[in-house]
Amino acid sequence: MKTLTKAEEEIMQILWQLNQANVASIIEQFPEPKPAYNTISTIVRILESKEVVSHKKVGKGHIYFPLISKEEYSNQSINKLMDGYFQGSFKSMVSFFVKKNDINVKELEHILKELNNKNENS
Repeated sequence: MKTLTKAEEEIMQILWQLNQANVASIIEQFPEPKPAYNTISTIVRILESKEVVSHKKVGKGHIYFPLISKEEYSNQSINKLMDGYFQGSFKSMVSFFVKKNDINVKELEHILKELNNKNENS
């Protein structure tokens, strides 16, 4: 999958939340000052060219919807981060966040518990 820009990710977040929307509905989700219609329309077309969004024609307009789930995109993003900065090692990535105090012991215990549950259910 192609990498998304911050603006593209913002629109994807909205589409994942709404499931489907036209450009006007996407714009409504932004805080003031709202972005220009043409800006959002252009970004949505870029997302279509990256094959993460598609549309269906409704009347004279288009309704856009995601082709990739938020979970799938998150997994790919985390794997890319892990591969690019931690040589593919989940252990190194978690160790980095623990050392930087971006994660506390309680959060780490929760993560380990979830991993253990996942392994037991596999």
